[in-house]
Amino acid sequence: MFFFNKKSSFLRDIIPNDYTDIHSHLLPAIDDGSKNIEDTLMLISELKKLGFCNFITTPHVMEHVWENTKTKIEENHSTTVHHLKENKIDNSFKVAAEYLLDDKFRKLFQEEKLLTLKDNYVLVEMSYIIAPLQLYNIIFDLQVAGYIPVLAHPERYNFYHNNLQEYKKLKHAGCKFQMNLLSSVGYYGTMVAKTADYLLKNNMIDFVGSDVHHRKHIDSFQKKIVLKNLDSLKETFQNNSFFK
Repeated sequence: MFFFNKKSSFLRDIIPNDYTDIHSHLLPAIDDGSKNIEDTLMLISELKKLGFCNFITTPHVMEHVWENTKTKIEENHSTTVHHLKENKIDNSFKVAAEYLLDDKFRKLFQEEKLLTLKDNYVLVEMSYIIAPLQLYNIIFDLQVAGYIPVLAHPERYNFYHNNLQEYKKLKHAGCKFQMNLLSSVGYYGTMVAKTADYLLKNNMIDFVGSDVHHRKHIDSFQKKIVLKNLDSLKETFQNNSFFK
């Protein structure tokens, strides 16, 4: 059973009109997000109706799955921006990447410049199966290289749900946390929602992101929020203005 807030709100209703989204998969045919440019145009148009104003889209960089390079991503982004202008979509549409924390990633950031959300803030994720054995070493080396890690959807890592102290350890190690907005409506399940609520209650969420891949994600913004710490979630939206 979900633990509904007494004053339930729909997710669509709490998004500020000038919201800057820092996590999405809107570039066409580059990962498991948008399938083509028509899909991209539809997703952006629908997100704009919800109040999204500025976009930093973040395609996956994942060995053996999505072998995206900096050049490939930037070329796709340039072509996409051209299509957006042709369709009179003039919203800010920037590009970064969502990097999987593994040994190949460590080699990557030591050899070339990463695609960042802004300045030295870089979006990273872990496998949903298990944390990397060298997790804290990779985080340390990333910071030595001059980057600030922004951990995508920490609430979704099931292996931490019964070990909540690990989140404090990650924060102490220098990670910023980006919560997925759809976690607030129970889209990923009860335990993910409960963990998101715990992180909000303890002021551990720094930023929020849509992580939109497809139409089903868009439709889920019409659902009610199931979290208790709604005020904390609303406050966190304001932090995203840093990335304008």
